[in-house]
Amino acid sequence: MAKTCTSLQKSLGWCQGTPELPGVRRRIYYTSKGDIAQWPTLPRDENGRVTAATYTGSFTLKADAKWKYIDILPEKSQLTSEAQGELPSQTQLNKLTAVHPGVGAEASAASAYLNNNDNVFLVEDMKGKYRVVGSEAWTTKTTVAQDLGQGATGTTSTTIAVEATDECPAPFYEGTITTEEGDIEAA
Repeated sequence: MAKTCTSLQKSLGWCQGTPELPGVRRRIYYTSKGDIAQWPTLPRDENGRVTAATYTGSFTLKADAKWKYIDILPEKSQLTSEAQGELPSQTQLNKLTAVHPGVGAEASAASAYLNNNDNVFLVEDMKGKYRVVGSEAWTTKTTVAQDLGQGATGTTSTTIAVEATDECPAPFYEGTITTEEGDIEAA
């Protein structure tokens, strides 16, 4: 029996004057994929095609695991996405650049556990929506660089660069974020 392949395409309107606030908020969250017991899922049709960009359900972390936070400089940080690959196997390469102002012992130690681990990041946009950088299917590449500044007017920074392949641009997350400071209900 042949599969029915109806179109998933929809119109994409925009009301002129509607603000689209650029940037990300001051705090991001991350965890090791090894601490995730169950992933939320993207909605799919009967042919396996992604039909929406918002995860259904919540991340379930292993016992005693929590989402950790990193405070960043929003004016120097950004989240982007671009297509990669060839038809019919194109995916999205989601890129997060998160700039933390410190270069002390804690920031330096971060490179050791972020550089060589497969992580997932949650980034809040300026409308209060959380986006996921990292997927269950592909490894997330995280690299950390530090700059101790130059001269009396230079600035210091620890820059966390993340590259994560996914099926859509940084999917939205509307679930529970279990942190060291309590649960956040992303909506």
